[in-house]
Amino acid sequence: MSKQFELTRKVLISFIENLDEDTAGIQPRGFNNTIQWHIGHVLVSAESFMYGYPKKSSHIPESYHELFKMGTKPGDWNGNVPSMKELTELIRNQTERINQLPDEFFTNKLPFTFPFGNIETFGDLYGFMLYHEADHIGQMKAIKRMIEA
Repeated sequence: MSKQFELTRKVLISFIENLDEDTAGIQPRGFNNTIQWHIGHVLVSAESFMYGYPKKSSHIPESYHELFKMGTKPGDWNGNVPSMKELTELIRNQTERINQLPDEFFTNKLPFTFPFGNIETFGDLYGFMLYHEADHIGQMKAIKRMIEA
């Protein structure tokens, strides 16, 4: 599965590197969020899935949870929003950390019931995470096309 993760993150990081901060903050009509929100959401979601963020992980500021968790949107943001540079660096660091997880980790049963699908182990959750990230990358690409049109 790590080859799939490498591919997904390589596509995400390449997309981010070819994006300017202004474009990342635009919310086109018909979309609920911005590219910046999607990047933060992918970061927060992966941290939650693999490390129990925000309660069990301190690799990402706890304040990101309220900015990027499911159901949030940029229109509700009040306060300090991380820059694209900061989000990109955290995505890179997270990629390295996830790649360092031992194979045995993925066979562990989840200590909770996951609300979507038949997800019982961290390996199953890792597979869902890959789907989730790819879905959000597609949304980011669609938003960018709308902005450039």
